[in-house]
Amino acid sequence: MFSVIQFPGSNDDRDTRFAMRSVLGAPCELVWHKDSELPPETRAVLLPGGFSYGDYLRCGAMARFSPVMAAVRRFADRGGLVLGICNGFQVLCEAGLLPGALLRNRELHFVCDFVHVRVERAKAPFTSRARERQVLTLPVKHGEGAYHVRPEELARLEAAGQILLRYCDASGRSSPGSNPNGSVGDVAGVCNERGNVFGLMPHPEHAVEKELGGEDGIVLLGSLLDAVKAGSFAAGA
Repeated sequence: MFSVIQFPGSNDDRDTRFAMRSVLGAPCELVWHKDSELPPETRAVLLPGGFSYGDYLRCGAMARFSPVMAAVRRFADRGGLVLGICNGFQVLCEAGLLPGALLRNRELHFVCDFVHVRVERAKAPFTSRARERQVLTLPVKHGEGAYHVRPEELARLEAAGQILLRYCDASGRSSPGSNPNGSVGDVAGVCNERGNVFGLMPHPEHAVEKELGGEDGIVLLGSLLDAVKAGSFAAGA
C-alpha cells in the first residue's frame, strides 16, 4: 500500500491518492500527521504538496516535527521508498532526509506554470520508466522552490548521481528562461545517497490525465509503482 501523509494545510494529498489509486491502480490511503506509526502494509510513503502548518517559520519547518515523521524516518532508514512533492520536498529537506534547502523563488514571485525537466538518471525506483535525458512536462506551483546547496555540495551531488531532474527548455537544453525559481544548477529533483528518498518541486500527480495538461507524471509515479511491485526497495530489505 502507498501511504500519503496528510498534514494540516496539505492540499494535494487527495490528488496524489487519486493519481496512485484511480490512474495507476495502486492501493493508496491517507495517513494523518498525528499518527505515530505508518500502516503496517505500507510499501512506499508520499509527502504531498500544499502549505503544511500554513508555511509558518519556513516551509516544512513545523511539519518535520509531526509525530508521523519519526515513523517516516524509520521507514526510510530501513530502505523504504519515500517521495516528497513540492511541500513534501521541503519537509524532507527540513527533516534532514534530503540534502539542501528550498528558498524563496528568484524575484520573490509565486510561480504557477508548466515547466520542462530533463531526466538526468533513468534508474529505479523513481525514474526507471524514463529515458536518460528525456524531457518531461510537469506543472509547478510554489513560492519557495529555489533549491540551494553550497557549490562543493552541488558538485558532490552531481558526482554521486543524486540529481535526478533538472529544469530545461523543450529541447532539453538549459536556458535563462527554463529555470522557474532560481534553483542552483537548475536542480528540480534530488535523491539521498541510498537512492530510496526523492524530492522534487514539480507535481507529477497533476500530470496524469491527457485532458488536464499531459501524462508525463505517470513516468515518475509509475516508476515508483514498478519499484514497489519489484520489491527491491522494500523497507527492511
